[in-house]
Amino acid sequence: MRSGKMAPAGGRGAVRGLRALLAVLALVALARAALALTERYPTLSLLKQDLHRQRQGSAGGCASAGEWTEQYSAECDSSFLHFQESDCDIGGSSSCESVLSLNTEKILSQAKLLAEQKRFPFATDNDNTNEELAIAYVLIGNSLYDEAIRHFSTMLQEEPELVSAIYGRGIAYGKKGLHDMKNAELALFELSRVISLEPDHPEVFEQRAEILSPLGRISEALSDLTKAIQLQPSARLYRHRGTLYFISEDYATAHEDFQHSLELNKNQPIAMLYKGLTFFHRGLLKEAIESFKEALKQKADFIDAYKSLGQAYRELGNFDAATESFQKALLLNQNHVQTLQLKGMMLYHHGSLDEALKNFKRCLQLEPYNEVCQYMKGLSHVAMGQFYEGIKAQTKVMLNDPLPGQKASPEYLKVKYLREYSRYLHAHLDTPLTEYNVDTDLPGNFKDHWAKNLPFLIENYEEQPGLQPHIKDVLFQKFESYRPDVQELICVADHLGSMMQYETPGFLPNKRIHRAMGLATLEVMQAVQRTWANSKVRMNGKTRLMQWRDMFDIAVKWRRIADPDQPVLWLDQMPARSLSRGFNNHINLISANNPKGLLEVREALEKVHKVEDLLPIMKFNSKTRDGFTVNTKVPSLKDQGKEYDGFTITITGDKVGNILFSVETQTTEERTQLYHAEIDALYKDLTAKGKILILSAELGEVDAVCNLILSLVYYFYNLMPLSRGSSVIAYSVIMGALMASGKEVSGKIPKGKLVDFEAMTAPGSEAFSKIARSWMNLKSISPSYKSLPSVSETFPTLRTMIEVLNTDSSHCLKKTIVIV
Repeated sequence: MRSGKMAPAGGRGAVRGLRALLAVLALVALARAALALTERYPTLSLLKQDLHRQRQGSAGGCASAGEWTEQYSAECDSSFLHFQESDCDIGGSSSCESVLSLNTEKILSQAKLLAEQKRFPFATDNDNTNEELAIAYVLIGNSLYDEAIRHFSTMLQEEPELVSAIYGRGIAYGKKGLHDMKNAELALFELSRVISLEPDHPEVFEQRAEILSPLGRISEALSDLTKAIQLQPSARLYRHRGTLYFISEDYATAHEDFQHSLELNKNQPIAMLYKGLTFFHRGLLKEAIESFKEALKQKADFIDAYKSLGQAYRELGNFDAATESFQKALLLNQNHVQTLQLKGMMLYHHGSLDEALKNFKRCLQLEPYNEVCQYMKGLSHVAMGQFYEGIKAQTKVMLNDPLPGQKASPEYLKVKYLREYSRYLHAHLDTPLTEYNVDTDLPGNFKDHWAKNLPFLIENYEEQPGLQPHIKDVLFQKFESYRPDVQELICVADHLGSMMQYETPGFLPNKRIHRAMGLATLEVMQAVQRTWANSKVRMNGKTRLMQWRDMFDIAVKWRRIADPDQPVLWLDQMPARSLSRGFNNHINLISANNPKGLLEVREALEKVHKVEDLLPIMKFNSKTRDGFTVNTKVPSLKDQGKEYDGFTITITGDKVGNILFSVETQTTEERTQLYHAEIDALYKDLTAKGKILILSAELGEVDAVCNLILSLVYYFYNLMPLSRGSSVIAYSVIMGALMASGKEVSGKIPKGKLVDFEAMTAPGSEAFSKIARSWMNLKSISPSYKSLPSVSETFPTLRTMIEVLNTDSSHCLKKTIVIV
């Protein structure tokens, strides 16, 4: 092993010989960019991919971009050039400055200074050797990796175990680019040699981990970082290891490492940011917000902290706070693509499509091949009825085929479905809604693949016709252009739709959905009233008495058009072979074969207050070791004593302690027919009692009708017959049918309540009715509703529906909506 012997003969000659080489190199490489501190932070939604990409393309120098996200370390670690833990800071002091100039004399001068201070790894006790080593490290600092490798190799020919030269050559191979596996293998070989010679140096393990991680060898990288921490714990090492645990989606362990890092050095905005992200990805949004705010206290111009804070507020459903945070990020950098993308997506899901489009267009000006912004631009155009621009944007996404071996993006997987659906909508813009049916028109395999978000590989699929020039795009309609009674209809719909808003994390208020479902509520009310008065309806090209599915189809059509990105489809209209056959491997806690184990599980369940409390329950016996499944039963009203399969909750813990919680409903043909028979019977009874109610408004009749409405929807919720949107569709039917019976919902859904889960976890329809009525605060409906125009006649086509959803709603805020 060599770390402090005499310099090899000819050492000074090697220095002199470099003068000519450096003079030539200075001319060749004069235009090379100097090493600089950069600020690149991974977007919240694409964090893991960005971390991998940044490490793949990283460059050397102090706090270089993407290497362990070192941008705001108080330690200013040069990731590949581990000079001593320094007194440099992020502002770029002279001690932290890389060797920038290619002037020969200056390089030699700086190498001499570097050698004198021994500010490079494994310095020796020999001044001449140190100066030679310093020159090679200076070459690395100037991105002259091949020249550095040759210089190190020359030294190693004379002294094969010169540790600093082995280490430096490994660094240079890594710097050349890990996309070339040969460089990666040589870098790992050299670093492993150093470890065999000097096994007690944590920086070498850390450096090898940096080579291993972008190669996907995460477990080996984690092992190296753990060894480095054992040798010499530091804030940087804990932060590095926490980053890898984060990439591995082991958020709990990553959180522990970031916490350890912050305990050793609390002034680390980047570590505080990632601590917040570990909270975010575990659904602990309030804790995430506090961490993001703390990061901003440490660095007031931390763009990524503002961006992440905005996303956390968005997930909480706090639109105003999210908007403020995104705006602060953009004030710091108006061209911050990730913030523009996230803000645009939030605005889309808030129903502010015009504003969303501005962000997506700006995003694409800065990053023309951004698939997310391109997809969302196309989606926004289509949602507003601008099909030509929408399909143009969709086609650009389709042309961006993934490279061989590259995983297709979610946008690429969805875009062909959206384009086909967009063509279908465009072709039917001016066809009366009563004359066609989306569920029967679209091919079964298309619907099945779309609902399951599968790759667009459909045999013998015939594409929808292209855009027809004689069908023009939807034009913007000013609110004032509508008749006064239609204006009142729109404002009442906005109010009714807002009554359906969930006040729980994950549900952002969407004013477009509010208006659509408010109009659905009013249309359901009007249709049910006509049915109870023995009037027929025109549905799917036929004139007949309205059935229960027709009532729900009113809400379905509005929910579909409010957001064309989501396939709102009837599952029983899918191909028979695509219907799920249910779970075969589960624990049925109702009739378990192990009474003792069941008792233990039940006793433990009584102590459960949060999802994390479920993990210990999985350890009781072999059946619950990997998690458990709970099946619910739904009692029949039609056939007393009979029960239907409800839904299935599956809770499992993965190898890193994350909890996987899923709720599934079985959509077999047999189960669907049983529920349909139950709903048919209730609807028949409801129609009969509704007709009586029209003639006699006795209190008892009203209560009976209300209970029948809630019971019918109870079975709908437990059936979950739609691919998307079942919850809000069912609630709009509840509100509309209740209004037809003379009762209006005046109470909002309580904070933290999800109506579908209330129905699915209630022991029966009567219990659900009691729960729902406890917050609905039903009151007698105002006669003023009778003066509102017919929704179906006012908006008879897709064009008119899109027009009313597009029109500005701010006028309604200026009016006092009082129905008395």
